[in-house]
Amino acid sequence: MVMKIEPVYYALKDLTDKRKYDEIVYTSPDGELFTQRIANYFATLDNIIILCGHYKGIDERIREHLITREISIGDYVLTGGELAAAVITDSIARLLPGAISDGISALTDSFQDDLLAPPVYTRPAEFLGWKVPDILLSGNTKEIENWRHEQSVERTKKKRPGLFKCY
Repeated sequence: MVMKIEPVYYALKDLTDKRKYDEIVYTSPDGELFTQRIANYFATLDNIIILCGHYKGIDERIREHLITREISIGDYVLTGGELAAAVITDSIARLLPGAISDGISALTDSFQDDLLAPPVYTRPAEFLGWKVPDILLSGNTKEIENWRHEQSVERTKKKRPGLFKCY
C-alpha cells in the first residue's frame, strides 16, 4: 500500500497556503538519522509538518517535490511513521520554553554535548551500603562538574563507543 499523491499534495497545499512551514519532514527508514542536534535545530523553528507514510510509504513525487527533509529514528522498519513522528515531536517539544520545569536541565541531557549523561543519584547518601560518590557530597561545584564530565566520557566510551569522539 502506497499513499496516493493527490490527497497528500492537497493536504500539504492547504496547510502551506495558510502559513509558512520551515520544514516538511517525512519519516522514512532511509532518511537521515535523527539526532539531538536535529531536535535542537527543529526546536528553533516556528512551524514543521511531519508526514508519516504507512506500509510502503508515499508516492515518490511527494518526496521529490514537497518534502524538505527525510528523517529516520533508527535502522529498523515500523508499520508506519506515526511512532517515529511521536518520537521526533516529543524530543522537540521538551526543548521548548516551559515544556519541562527546569529548561536548563535539558541542556545537560545525553547527546547535548555528544556524550551520554553522567550517573545521577538521590537521597539518602547511603542505602543498603550503596553510597553516593563522596565528590557529589563535597559541595565543590568545580570538582563536581569535572567529575560529571569524566563520568560522561567514560560512560560513552563503555556503553556507546560509536558516539565517542575524542575528549
